[in-house]
Amino acid sequence: MRRGVFQRREHRMPGLNTAALPDLIFTVLFFFMIVTHMRDVEPLVRYDVPLGTELQKVAHKASVVYIYVGRTAKDSDQFAIQLNNRLATVDDIRAYIEEERSRMAPEDQALLTVSLKADRDVPMRLIADIKEALRQSYALKINYSATKRPQ
Repeated sequence: MRRGVFQRREHRMPGLNTAALPDLIFTVLFFFMIVTHMRDVEPLVRYDVPLGTELQKVAHKASVVYIYVGRTAKDSDQFAIQLNNRLATVDDIRAYIEEERSRMAPEDQALLTVSLKADRDVPMRLIADIKEALRQSYALKINYSATKRPQ
């Protein structure tokens, strides 16, 4: 053998294996599809949420039923109640609560909470009428929506 005659091998970095990348992307996509809650009710009434200081987040959102109360048009002095995607009256609330309660799982029915999203200028008489209709349908847990008041 001759001395000093060695062949140099070129050392290259191996390529990155991307075979599992599509599986990872689809797993992340399915995760976000499952945990994302799509909004299915478009507000038909215009409401300006009041400001509050002692706010708490709703713990169990599956058992929350929303009632929107606000103005129907931009310059209107008329206030309307929205249940799901339709305008309604106070007399419709009882049937609405019973319908929503029947859709829920039995464990969620016990935790039924009504979230009232009302305009800050809604007359208290209308709020009292809504509360009375909720009382008649045995929906006794009421949550008033508000935004945090700046300090």
